[in-house]
Amino acid sequence: MYGKELKLTELRDRIIDHSLKLFEMHGFHGVTVNQIVAESGTSKGGFYHHFQSKDELLYVIHDYFISYVLTKAEEAESSSQNPTEKLKKIIQSFVKVFHLYKPHISVFYQESMYLKPEYTEEIKSKRNAYKNIIFKVLREGIQEGQFRNEISVEITGMSILGMVNWTYKWYHPEGSKTIDEIGDIYVDLILNSLLTDETKKDPRFACYFLKDSHTD
Repeated sequence: MYGKELKLTELRDRIIDHSLKLFEMHGFHGVTVNQIVAESGTSKGGFYHHFQSKDELLYVIHDYFISYVLTKAEEAESSSQNPTEKLKKIIQSFVKVFHLYKPHISVFYQESMYLKPEYTEEIKSKRNAYKNIIFKVLREGIQEGQFRNEISVEITGMSILGMVNWTYKWYHPEGSKTIDEIGDIYVDLILNSLLTDETKKDPRFACYFLKDSHTD
C-alpha cells in the first residue's frame, strides 16, 4: 500500500514539474491537458486522478509554496516566545521559498489572473493567515519593547511582504549569494530598522546581524 501511495505522489509531482516547464514556455492558456499528459508520460486518467482540471493544477502550484511559508511561520510562532527570534525565523523561511519553489512562484505570478474565483478565495485565505501571523509578531515585539513603538504594524508588515516577495524577480540560484546569505541580509535590514537601540545591544541577537569583514 505504501509503495502504491509513493508512486501516486511521484506521478503527481511529475505532472506538476512538466506542467511548470510548459506553462513557463507557452503560458497557461497555451498548454492543453493533452500536452501535459504527453510531456509527463502519464495518461488522462492519471492526470484527472490528481487534478480535477487545469485550473486546479494552477491552484496546487500556488498551494505548494504558500503552504510551505505558512507552515514555517506557524512553527516559528509556536517554537519561541521571543518576537525577535520569531520574526527572524519567518523572514529566513520566507526567503528560502524562492529557492525551493522558484518555478512554481514564477508560473503563479505570470498566470494567476486565470484562476477561477473559488481558487482565488482559498489563496486569499492562506495569504491572509500568513500576513496576520507577521502582524501578530510585530505587535508582540512592540508590546514587549523589542520593536520601536512608533512604527505602524500594518505598513511595516506589508513592507516586509512586498520587499521579500520581489525576490522572485531577481533571484538566481547561480548568483553570487546563496539563498541563506540573502536571507541573512534581509534579516539584518529588517531587524536593524525595527529593533529598539536597547534590543540591538542584547547579546542574544548579536548573531542576527551581519559582521563587518573589514574589522577583523
